[in-house]
Amino acid sequence: MHLLIDFILLFFIGILAGSAATDTILPGQALAVKDKLISENGRYALGFFKTSSKSSDWYLGIWFYAVPKFTSAWVANRDKPIKDTASLELTISPDGNLVILDKSSECIIWSTQANITGNNTTVVLLSSGNLILADSSNLSEVLWQSFDHPTDTLFTGAKLGWDKLTGPNRRIVSSKNLIDPATGVYRYQVDPSGVDQLLLTPLNSTIAYWSTGVWDGEYFGSVPEMAANNHLFTTIFVGNGHEKYITTTVLDENVVARNVMAVSGQIKTFIWTKGSQDWVMINAQPKSQCDVYAVCGPFAICTDNVTPPCTCMDGFSITSPEDWEVEDQTGGCSRNTPLDCIGTKSTAQTTDRFNSVPCVKLPQNASKVESAANQSECAQVCLSYFSCTAYSFNDDKCSIWHNGLLNIRTLQCSGTTDSTGETLYLRVSGTVLNRLNTNRKKNVIRVATGLIASALILFALILLVMVRRNKRKNSERILNGVQGCNGIVAFRYTDLLHATNKFKHKLGGGSFGSVFEGLIDDSVAIAVKRLDGAYQGEKQFRAEVSSVGAIQHINLVKLVGFCCEGSKRLLVYELMSNRSLDIHLFQSNSAMLNWAARYQIALGVARGLAYLHERCRDCIIHCDIKPENILLDASFFPKVADFGMAKLLGREYSRVLTTMRGTAGYLAPEWISGVAVTPKVDVYSYGMMLLEIISGRRNSCTPCTSGHSLDVYFPVYAAHKLLEGNVGSLVDHMLHGDVNLEEVELACKVACWCIQDNEYDRPTMGQVVQILEGLVDVAMPPIPRLLERMAGSTHSTRC
Repeated sequence: MHLLIDFILLFFIGILAGSAATDTILPGQALAVKDKLISENGRYALGFFKTSSKSSDWYLGIWFYAVPKFTSAWVANRDKPIKDTASLELTISPDGNLVILDKSSECIIWSTQANITGNNTTVVLLSSGNLILADSSNLSEVLWQSFDHPTDTLFTGAKLGWDKLTGPNRRIVSSKNLIDPATGVYRYQVDPSGVDQLLLTPLNSTIAYWSTGVWDGEYFGSVPEMAANNHLFTTIFVGNGHEKYITTTVLDENVVARNVMAVSGQIKTFIWTKGSQDWVMINAQPKSQCDVYAVCGPFAICTDNVTPPCTCMDGFSITSPEDWEVEDQTGGCSRNTPLDCIGTKSTAQTTDRFNSVPCVKLPQNASKVESAANQSECAQVCLSYFSCTAYSFNDDKCSIWHNGLLNIRTLQCSGTTDSTGETLYLRVSGTVLNRLNTNRKKNVIRVATGLIASALILFALILLVMVRRNKRKNSERILNGVQGCNGIVAFRYTDLLHATNKFKHKLGGGSFGSVFEGLIDDSVAIAVKRLDGAYQGEKQFRAEVSSVGAIQHINLVKLVGFCCEGSKRLLVYELMSNRSLDIHLFQSNSAMLNWAARYQIALGVARGLAYLHERCRDCIIHCDIKPENILLDASFFPKVADFGMAKLLGREYSRVLTTMRGTAGYLAPEWISGVAVTPKVDVYSYGMMLLEIISGRRNSCTPCTSGHSLDVYFPVYAAHKLLEGNVGSLVDHMLHGDVNLEEVELACKVACWCIQDNEYDRPTMGQVVQILEGLVDVAMPPIPRLLERMAGSTHSTRC
């Protein structure tokens, strides 16, 4: 009886052990079709899978297990799919190799084929995604590893390159299409000639269509994006007597990254974002899809910046529509009607003609014909060959092409001297050309009809404009025809005086002056800022207005015009119907902003500041970020106001900055110490404002909750609540808990990093945008020491 109980216990223990996720296959164990190995960190899984529910093909491979969207990263049997899985298993064979075994026939479908002297081996899926076959008594003795046999994906930490001592030449090769992982037509590899660079080449050729440029010790010469992404990745290139390879490491272990040789022939880098629940591409090389060799196949034209990039030439149709649907367009296009000479076997009486294809880059594999003195002779030479499919006659030179035409792409062709496109004459049958000409005539008739109809409509509009002309005269007089190169209008002071009803309706005021509402021609709403302390001369002021007016971004308030008469300096902006952010955060009688609107406002302001700091020709430091300077349009879309004031106020700006220090609660410690300021002062102010967006109250207000030691300064109170994991208590109580707590925590972390004492500890506004968009994870920040001393806190130094 006891033996029976023991047997039953052992039986159930075995079932529980078998059902638990594992990363190891031991001798005598097997992985069935429905089973999988999971790496210790839970990031990768190995098992059998199908790429499509409609497909009957099965593969053994590794995929990103931590990502809910199935994405394979390595396939063992990419060119030998499995049809029948009834008796399939992954196991260690008697010779010690890992094999896919068909138990019914004892047939080995796939094997690691390692040169093993013993048979005591173990299989482990490492946290790096590397599947290793190792000696069971010493797992550090790796006998075979998947990193030495990559498919289309380069794992972070894996080597791409060759090793003369151990033998492998690691390169990644694209898949055939989106649902077929079979070997495709493009590869990414270390330059086999010995140059310290990587190449993209067709699989059947050594001629590169793109290269990284030579490694300079830190970056590849043709990939400046490496510097932009160095906060995400560290790349190392190693070249010595026996080994040459590249390897990439992700700096943040929470970031899931993917480097893949895409079906399109481009090497692409993706990172997984929780916000969008999808892979987001952050880099692709070459940038232009049409730079990839033969990406569209024969008799197709590639056009940049369109999807899909390939179209068939006139008289041709897609050879395999099924392949094009899964992003494999390399099959190209085929003729709708055979050439006449192909049917008659004669070129003497052929009815073949040529259809012009203008504004294209010509294929490179041309044969030059020196004997052809003009275009007619060039055409006759092409017609004399069965295999000739096209010709060109440019710069008095004749070129002909045989068989399929590859690498044709659309280029600029405006008829001017800077045009880069040329004309290709494509050989088609006479019946096809007649059909094309008929279609063109029909198109001309349609276009002519459309033009006539448009002319009639235009005439009616002109009559309508003339009727309203008298109402517009006043507006034209106000604008007085004086405009800068950026379309900035020079207003007369009397006109702005009239438009604002003698500056009657004041919208607000600040460090730089007062703002008044105005109306041009009783229809166009404007906001007029009357500047205080502008000491520049008229010529310099006009130049600076033109410079500021050139700064255009969706999250920056648009400068419409200016006035510069004597000592009067005024700026005219678009009027934002929902006024400034502080009204909606701090006034009870205003429209309530829900959490989604607040988060988008925070993100929009960050984008606007990032543009000022990083994208303008000259870095623009705002110096006065606060809710009063964030304006909202009719849809509560945020726009930053008052940027570029340092330019407009001139050398006496330091006096204004002294006044600015009166804006309590937003000024970085640098202002107080008197050192030269950098864009990081805007980052600090943004962090303070972000806390107010979260809480719906001024930072200097006393917290409503009693019983806390932090009862004066909200930023430190918020920092400690973040540490305690209680960010929900920081949110504006008027939202009644209807918030996304993950976004709240993310915003609190960003705010804490932005208000660090040392400017070098603060992120850039570009990094803030990436964090709020979910592209980059952020660690828990330290509590700023100055703020902690101000609050008299003795709590933990982490928030």
